[in-house]
This record gives sequence, C-alpha cells and structure tokens, in this order.
Amino acid sequence: MPAGLPGSTAAQNAANPSLGNAVNMDGLSGPKGSPFDKDNTGNASTGAMSTGIGWGNGLVIGAGLLYGTPPAGVNGGFTDDTGEGTASGVNSSMVYIGGGRSTIAGGVAGGLSTVTPYTAGFAPVNAGNGGSRDAGAGPAFTGFTGKIVTATGAVANGAAVETGWTNRSGVSLVSGQSTFGSSTAAQAAPS
Repeated sequence: MPAGLPGSTAAQNAANPSLGNAVNMDGLSGPKGSPFDKDNTGNASTGAMSTGIGWGNGLVIGAGLLYGTPPAGVNGGFTDDTGEGTASGVNSSMVYIGGGRSTIAGGVAGGLSTVTPYTAGFAPVNAGNGGSRDAGAGPAFTGFTGKIVTATGAVANGAAVETGWTNRSGVSLVSGQSTFGSSTAAQAAPS
C-alpha cells in the first residue's frame, strides 16, 4: 500500500489522494506502484513518510513568519533551490543507508551482493494541500519532488511560486516568503 495522506478518505488513499495536510514521502515507497510499495510476497508497505531535516511542504520562511525575515529570502543556511536532489554525482546513497539498492552478482542466490544505488527517481516526493500523491503512468507511479522557492509577489496555496513549482504550504505567501514548492513535473522513474 502506498502512502496515505492525512485528511484523505480510505477510498481516496486507495486511488490518488491530494487532500489533507501536505506531507513528504519516500520516493521509492510512497507513490502507488513504486519499487518498495510492497514486498516480493505482495504484502503492502506502509508507504514511508519522510521527515527530511525539519522542513517540508508546510514550511514558510520570511516576512515575519516562522523564523523572521531571513537574509536573501531563506534562513538557516538553506538557499533558493535547496532540496531538488539534482546535484552532479548525487545518488540514492545520499538518502538511504546502504544506498537503497543492491544486486547479487550473476543473479544467483547466495552470490556476492554489491551496492548499486539509484541514480534517478529516488528523491523524496510531496503530496497534499491539492498536490497528487501519484504522477505519471501506472502501474509504476512516481511523485513530485520539492525545493525551496521564494515568492516575488502574493501567491495563493495551489498557485505557482516559480515556473514549475507550486505552493502547497496551505497558506498564501507574500513577497519575500520562501516555502518548499512542489514540482509540477513528475519525477523520473527509479533507475
């Protein structure tokens, strides 16, 4: 079972929820049909929620909210675009202890297992406050990644903060506030 969203009904969670509080999910087990949404016997996982490092979709920084007015629009050493997970050389070993994936040499049981981290589709994803949990075509769904974006004017919840990045904080933003925007493009399939 992929991740359920707090505030969505059981029927909505079984489909593709978008209601309720915004959450960050593990990109490999949160979306329906993702690599770890169930084990090899068909038992469903819980759809891991990802807490990150204390920030996510509900975070609003600046203009007197949360941390006050930070320098350069973002606080605590974070910069605009933090969180996208696209830096050169980044792979799933940056997110998962042990790399997140390993393969057995020759595919033979009892063979030597080596770490083969994912290089795409592993970043945490967002859903809720109007943002869908699942993106792309099934049965292997992906999700929508997030990054810090800064408003240059008034931005309602569900509206674009920057091109390709939506405000899912649950509140309207004013100029100078930053939030963890949700991408409008589906994350690449895990590979």
